[in-house]
Amino acid sequence: MVSYLDFEKPVAELQARIAELRKVTSDEMDLEREISDLESKVQKLLRDTYAHLTPWQKTQVARHPERPHFHDYIKALCDDFIPLAGDRLFGEDPAIIGGLARINNQRVMIIGQEKGNDTESRIKHNFGMARPEGYRKAIRLMKMADRFNLPVVTLVDTSGAFPGVDAEERGQAEAIARSTETCLSIGVPLLSIIVGEGGSGGAIAIAAANRLLMFEHAVYSVISPEGCASILWRAAEKASDAATAMKMTATDLYGLGIVDRIVLEPVGGAHREPVAAIAALKVAILQELAFLTPLDAQALRSMRRKKFLDIGG
Repeated sequence: MVSYLDFEKPVAELQARIAELRKVTSDEMDLEREISDLESKVQKLLRDTYAHLTPWQKTQVARHPERPHFHDYIKALCDDFIPLAGDRLFGEDPAIIGGLARINNQRVMIIGQEKGNDTESRIKHNFGMARPEGYRKAIRLMKMADRFNLPVVTLVDTSGAFPGVDAEERGQAEAIARSTETCLSIGVPLLSIIVGEGGSGGAIAIAAANRLLMFEHAVYSVISPEGCASILWRAAEKASDAATAMKMTATDLYGLGIVDRIVLEPVGGAHREPVAAIAALKVAILQELAFLTPLDAQALRSMRRKKFLDIGG
């Protein structure tokens, strides 16, 4: 069962009606035509609704609990995946997962945040909010990829880095800065995709890439709408206004030149048809890697430098 968002109430009502009709079994009643008509209405309503989402509604879609997460992408994208754990300095952080993988015949190092899909896994992965050891693990894996000439693919889905005392004690800001620096300095292709929520330095630490892709209903910003609203208006309920002002949607960021490509989602969001969404992403990843792989180290570093210096220019 799909969890419906607030703005999807009309869709939920139609789906409930369809479910009721399917339970009716009678030789005297042929309900297939009525069910088919209602299903057509559902699809039209979804298309119309998702074609005109506000930035705040897109934020809700990006955070949808049933949206695909890192483990889902690994299973569907990769023919092989060998996880690599630990930062060799402090410990293992399950909020960031990474390892060696093969996408079709393309060998890559793939890294990303995992939010979890139920209470137990969300607690285990700390809701995708990494501590310093998570970013230092990402640094280790990116440097390993550089050593063995493997392209790096990162999947970003986090509300931000973990803000706890233990993380600050272990140098959270320094770890994020070093991870961003590593992204910019490695001599192999770096492709990043915002698959859900890209929040603050916790996102850019693994997304300072040659090419930045973004799912149609993902969001990417320096702070959450709620955090921005609390700072500017001292009122978290102004989150909708903040989301609009921050230009955090894929369309806004593509127009600003921050995002290089938007990957379209199935009607109603990736959480409704995750297989189709991940298949579309796989095509985009292979196309981008085919473009980046022939470039030498100096060209890749220059591309990244120019990309970030041109932002806001």
